[in-house]
Amino acid sequence: MNWNSRRISAILANALLEDQATRDATTLATIGPAQKALATIHAKQDCVLSGIGCVQRIFEVFAELEGEARAYPQVRIPQETFDGVRLRRGEVVGTIRHNARVLLSCERLILNLLQHLSGIATVARRYVDAIEGTSARILDTRKTVPGLRQLEKYAVRCGGGFNHRLDLSDGILVKNNHIDLAGGVEVAVARALANRKGEQTVEVEVRDMRELEDALNFGAESILLDNMTPELTRAAVAYIRGQKPAMKIESSGGITLENIRQYAEAGVDFISVGALTHSASAVDLSMRIEAV
Repeated sequence: MNWNSRRISAILANALLEDQATRDATTLATIGPAQKALATIHAKQDCVLSGIGCVQRIFEVFAELEGEARAYPQVRIPQETFDGVRLRRGEVVGTIRHNARVLLSCERLILNLLQHLSGIATVARRYVDAIEGTSARILDTRKTVPGLRQLEKYAVRCGGGFNHRLDLSDGILVKNNHIDLAGGVEVAVARALANRKGEQTVEVEVRDMRELEDALNFGAESILLDNMTPELTRAAVAYIRGQKPAMKIESSGGITLENIRQYAEAGVDFISVGALTHSASAVDLSMRIEAV
């Protein structure tokens, strides 16, 4: 992750502006401008870390918004701590020595991001572990918090998952609504093949064997098996492999930690899980700030 990219900087700036961090009434009223402090971030539960690289950048963006030249904080991260590492309860994630006012004003954003992104990474790791030993890969979806997609998809990678489309321009996925509005699978797929840009693969979503047969007959290059049972998925995979052995197959819909291994063992290449981003709970991290 390039934490200095314009898109990430804009996300962090918007978050600081939303919190009016440079106008922290309580801190400005109670803490002297020259006070120094040391913040220590602890993991209060076992989790997978994501977002630690944003900490330094938050302070840089804060200084830009404040319009004042400040010495950079001393952010120290243990050598064995990095995005994607498994943390144990009680471990120190990192320490920050900086101006006390700035630490207090940025505390909530730092924790919000670390807790949210680490929550996604932790859930992603559980799904990845659940299918260990199979050839399937875990994918995320576009079911992300508006404005945070790049960060959330990064967190999925920290957990061992892979990214599906970043946005609507990032590939062709012909879904049921496209098929209905276009006038059927044949028309929708033909238009997609004729109008795609560059090397885009035309993936088609199917819900049953009849739709699968139509998709294959009319030129689909990749198949998404939507809301099929593990048993039907296995049958669909066997049918596809018999027709087009090299075709990539994805499963999605109704997939949980309890049943995901059945889908992986059915022979699909990818399993996309919206819950990685839309249902991940924040992990418990704390930041203790003390005067130095």
